Amino acid sequence: MMNSKMYSIPDRFRKIENLHILLWLLKDLCWAMLWRPLGIAMLIPTLTVAIVITWQTRHLKSELFHNLAVAFWICANGYWMIIEFWGYDEELRIYTAIPFGIGLLFIAIYYLVILPKEKAREQLASVPITTLEKNKDALH
Repeated sequence: MMNSKMYSIPDRFRKIENLHILLWLLKDLCWAMLWRPLGIAMLIPTLTVAIVITWQTRHLKSELFHNLAVAFWICANGYWMIIEFWGYDEELRIYTAIPFGIGLLFIAIYYLVILPKEKAREQLASVPITTLEKNKDALH
């Protein structure tokens, strides 16, 4: 059997993540149904919960960088929704590329910089260290 790491999160974090999914779906439903006031209002708790999740998982680099990307995704998504509601999406939608790009940058930094360093550190930590005594015995 392969030795694989087990990942788990505390139950209270899972509950807030599930709440976040509900809020995001409600926000997007409001967008799809063109319910302007409710859609804009739903952006606030959706983004707030994304920020709370990011804060709660800040000590785990993988979670931090992915959740930062999600927060910027919601910013882009919310901006797009608002400009579409008010009929400016053709002129202003291009600016969604800024928060989308920042989110992608967080993902790229994690996978291209941080994860390789963590894997190298893990490999280094698993290399057996021979003691000086063992080396002396091998020489005689």
